[in-house]
Amino acid sequence: MTRNDMQEERLDYLLDEFKEDSVQYKDLEVGNDPKEKRIALRSLMNIRVPRPMPEEVLRVQDEFLAEETKEKGIVSLEEIPTVAEAWGSSHPFADRISIWQGDITRLRVGAVVNAANSQMLGCFVPCHGCIDNAIHSAAGVQLRTECSHYMERKRIRYGSRYEEPTGQAMLTKGYNLPAEYVIHTVGPIVGGRLTDHLRSELESCYRSVLECCVEHRIRSVAFCCISTGEFHFPNDEAAKIAVETVTRFLTEQEGAFDRIIFNVFKDVDRELYEKELMA
Repeated sequence: MTRNDMQEERLDYLLDEFKEDSVQYKDLEVGNDPKEKRIALRSLMNIRVPRPMPEEVLRVQDEFLAEETKEKGIVSLEEIPTVAEAWGSSHPFADRISIWQGDITRLRVGAVVNAANSQMLGCFVPCHGCIDNAIHSAAGVQLRTECSHYMERKRIRYGSRYEEPTGQAMLTKGYNLPAEYVIHTVGPIVGGRLTDHLRSELESCYRSVLECCVEHRIRSVAFCCISTGEFHFPNDEAAKIAVETVTRFLTEQEGAFDRIIFNVFKDVDRELYEKELMA
């Protein structure tokens, strides 16, 4: 049996199991196209509330996602130039900072940063384009389960209406991601005018993530563009805050990191980070 055949077999098995698990969608009709099947499986994973799943299903899910990650291509630190290597940047920490454009779920680093919402359970919108959805989908359903356990502990302590505050950082395993860990942080939502308070909250996100890394001896981390996109923080202001906060932290704890990556997806963000780090 070829790798493609094995992956197709896993996909069919998982689709049947997740349909049955969902109850509501157990009679969902899906065509024979592998792409359509994959969309259906991801959708069922996205809408699934945290609850136990048979070990055999989790095993096959892990095999399936591991193969998908290989197909996308894992990117290691050695393949990502620093801004010193790429452009000869004169930034004081140019030998430890990188800009990388692409899918953050491909990165083999100590931790990737997830821009979470205050419920901290991932995105429940099927196949949504946010990074929260992408990370949970690539990691597997175990990630939502761990996040749920974290929130349950918080609600026992702080009450049933507890939501994760803006600007903190929470560490989980990476599960089927190439990254060892995921660090979740809730960024500020800009609903109107950008204020100094919102700027301070975004700075807290970056600093909390860096402090979390130091606490757990994580020496490489890839930041997403926290609070831009769905949370409407202006991209240029967000890039400026990100670079300034990282620079201050490295000045205070110079030997704490081997590499800090600013992961961008859009061209506009790549250009903004280049501008900040080449200034």
